[in-house]
Amino acid sequence: MKYMLLINAGAIDADGGAAECDVQEWTAYDKEVRDAGILVSGESLADLVTATTVRVAPNGERTVVDGPFAETREVLGGFYVIDVPDLDAALDWAARCPGARGSGSVVVRPVADFGA
Repeated sequence: MKYMLLINAGAIDADGGAAECDVQEWTAYDKEVRDAGILVSGESLADLVTATTVRVAPNGERTVVDGPFAETREVLGGFYVIDVPDLDAALDWAARCPGARGSGSVVVRPVADFGA
């Protein structure tokens, strides 16, 4: 079954990365996921200041806002989609993720299978 691991950083360093993990930890985790043969896809997102948000009002009027929202407490930094037997396995992989440490978190969500 496929699961998406949404990686949220609670603290950002000066370079826009997760403050509580280093590049070596991410490289090791990425290799571990690939070597286990469970990686479907994954990406790291560009710096938060490159974000653009679109909202559409009930009347259809579109509002576009550059940059992050002030009320956002966590920053979505990237994701992995993994294919594992069950939720317990997905939770185990999420717990290994460097982004789950400290003030960060990893949200685990099953990927919907509309073909089933």
